[in-house]
Amino acid sequence: MTELVLLISLFMVFYVYGGYPVLAAALGLVAGRPVRKGSIEPMVTIVIAAYNEQDVIGATIENKLALDYPRDRLEIIVVSDGSTDQTDEIVGMYAVRNVRLIRQEPRAGKTSGLNLAIPQARGEIIVFSDANSLYAPSGLRHLVANFADEEVGYVTGRMMYANPDGTTIGEGCSTYMRYENFLRVIESRIGSVVGVDGGVDAMRKRLYRPMNADQLPDFVQPLKVVEQGYRVVYEPEALLWEPSLKEAGDEYRMRVRVSLRAFWALFDMRKLLAPWHDPLFAWQLWSHKALRYLCFLFLVAAYVSNLALLGQGTWYVALFLLQSAGYFAAVTMPYLERTGKGCRLCTLARYFFLLNLAAAHAFGKFLRGEKQIVWTPRKG
Repeated sequence: MTELVLLISLFMVFYVYGGYPVLAAALGLVAGRPVRKGSIEPMVTIVIAAYNEQDVIGATIENKLALDYPRDRLEIIVVSDGSTDQTDEIVGMYAVRNVRLIRQEPRAGKTSGLNLAIPQARGEIIVFSDANSLYAPSGLRHLVANFADEEVGYVTGRMMYANPDGTTIGEGCSTYMRYENFLRVIESRIGSVVGVDGGVDAMRKRLYRPMNADQLPDFVQPLKVVEQGYRVVYEPEALLWEPSLKEAGDEYRMRVRVSLRAFWALFDMRKLLAPWHDPLFAWQLWSHKALRYLCFLFLVAAYVSNLALLGQGTWYVALFLLQSAGYFAAVTMPYLERTGKGCRLCTLARYFFLLNLAAAHAFGKFLRGEKQIVWTPRKG
């Protein structure tokens, strides 16, 4: 029985990070669904949620005003979530350039802010931007082109980190995002992507559904689009630049928050996990999200069962040493980096460890019924 637990645990870890992408890619080769893009210029509203973003909000607005898109077909709304700095004053300076400020008072979180702003938007297409998101000049056109396909309801672009400076977490973020973007290319070929970035997303306004304040909009809203029978697709030419986090503590807190809200999102939208609603998407949702967030269980089971089998042969000893080396590298990476002895493999091991530890932490909060609605935005 212990051997079976070990084999199943190792298989699940491999399946989550390697097996699922391979199977999805193979399916895309035989049953692909290309998006029928077109050159269209619908009315677009860019919604920017902000809380105390005086240092970056001006640059973000200037970036959106400079996009290659007709100004008479573009509206910008900034939702200030009870900001106490100069965010509102800075946004107000752009009122003459068709930038609207909506203040949410008292502070209630990004999701509530979107629920407040979307009904007031004039655009047929809603674009979601973070307060520190900088788009490539052609990014908006590439997003919108996908809506020429009537089956497409939601489009997500490609996030690029602006300062992959070689720090452990910065490099880990960049590698993780490259992996996620690779998955999105594959998933778009077979139907819908499961995960989106949130800082460079667009959707048809008529498909927007109000969300609970504690729900993660980057996760729940795309699921609601799929629920209505529309596709969520990936547009790699819609580029977004954001600063990566440099400190492990900052990245860890962000990952705990995102993981906690993802667990609640999966719970709230659990009917999409049932195979009779949409078998293909249910498989994707289980593989890409549910099992990914629960992967820490398989890692713990693999380590503990391997430990119990140490006396059963050299293969078990070698496997245990390999697992231990991975965790040792993850834990000691900060010291190795300070002494100039770090390596790329150690960096990836540390980020992998951080992701799964954060998921475990969040799962404990989820089981205790904890929710997180507001937070201090991450800083690069």
